[in-house]
Amino acid sequence: MDKTTCIQLLEEHDIKPTANRIVVAEALASSMLPQSLAELERRIQTIDKSNIFRALTLFREHHLVHTIEGGSDGIRYELCHSHSHDHDDDQHPHFYCEVCQQTYCLDGVEVPQLPLPQGFQPHSTNYIIKGICPHCQSES
Repeated sequence: MDKTTCIQLLEEHDIKPTANRIVVAEALASSMLPQSLAELERRIQTIDKSNIFRALTLFREHHLVHTIEGGSDGIRYELCHSHSHDHDDDQHPHFYCEVCQQTYCLDGVEVPQLPLPQGFQPHSTNYIIKGICPHCQSES
């Protein structure tokens, strides 16, 4: 995703496209896998950890990123394919490989709808499957 597209994406989510936010959005867009804060910090040498975290927090508030919990290194971030700054309509499961410790998006796979007891109102779903990825299976 080029800089112009990142700027448009930020603006679509009502986020002012500052230089730091553009760099963080570009780093997320160029990654094939969800990224941890530490991974983004290593990739983005021009911005300190606190500014990267502030951008991610703002992105999450505006539904530009969603978080994945449950891997070995805490929270991971990925760009939403959502087109709304009000809610995340990009709900999909993730797969965590217990061998290589990578987290993969399972785009195109629907998160099963679970019947909740009366009075419960879900806002998001964090659905992660753990096991061994195809790459690690072929190496064993």
